[in-house]
Amino acid sequence: MGRDRFEELVSDALDEVPARLTAAMDNVVVLVEDRHPDDPSLLGLYEGVALTERTSDYGGILPDRITIFREAVLDMCDTEDEVVHEVAVTVVHEIAHHFGIDEDTLHELGWG
Repeated sequence: MGRDRFEELVSDALDEVPARLTAAMDNVVVLVEDRHPDDPSLLGLYEGVALTERTSDYGGILPDRITIFREAVLDMCDTEDEVVHEVAVTVVHEIAHHFGIDEDTLHELGWG
């Protein structure tokens, strides 16, 4: 699957996030990269200060980053339907980190 189609799937996954949640997201950008340089099997990564951790000192900071790693997702999927599903799960998983939800909780909720 080419980069353009993959980016379209990420965009579609973001469109499926309820408007109330996307409206609450603050100072965050979603990107697509081919692979994480240190962990080639990583599907997604949230880098930043979760909303639950921000204090009155927060400000003037570059946007948080959610990165979805295209080649890692494609490696684990055999069909486009599987890619669509995995992209959606990964996008929700990383957005949840932006809201301060930890890995254990995500796994308990089925978004691990």
